[in-house]
Amino acid sequence: MADQALLQKIFVGKGFSEYCWIDPQEIVVAQWVRMKSLFGCDSYGSASSPPNTPPLADCREFFREFRLGVLFHFSRHFNDPEERRAWSRDVNRALVDLERAVFIAGYPKAFLLFMDSCNLCRECASSRAACRNKKLARPSPEGMGVDLFATVAKYNYPLQVLGQYDQELNHYAFLLIE
Repeated sequence: MADQALLQKIFVGKGFSEYCWIDPQEIVVAQWVRMKSLFGCDSYGSASSPPNTPPLADCREFFREFRLGVLFHFSRHFNDPEERRAWSRDVNRALVDLERAVFIAGYPKAFLLFMDSCNLCRECASSRAACRNKKLARPSPEGMGVDLFATVAKYNYPLQVLGQYDQELNHYAFLLIE
């Protein structure tokens, strides 16, 4: 069983304080998320997004392999889209560092889902084979078919469709541990 006190110490030490423990079995995977990705997402076709992510049945099976996970919440206001992209890239890099720290602490199954599209490179190579950051790139929850609206509601976190760019943005990352 996971040493949650040790893991909390790692999370806080890495600057992550807004999170909750989750049962990965409670993650909702839905076909509509994949369709929204296919028809309307700028990241569709990138190296860590569909169609370069597993089929939904494989995503569901993947989540069933874990007994403990963490849902990290991030919120922020932005006035400039480029500021949002830079913030997202920095947070995703810090999350990869957190995943590594959890792995080194004795949790070999630790696997991260970014809070947003990968964004590690200014221009994506558009395939896993050509990805320039294979060791660091991770899919977003949506890339794995996660219905964020249904999933985060189970944990009483806010998520709504934004009508204005300058409204507070809520993003979520998942760390699957064991």
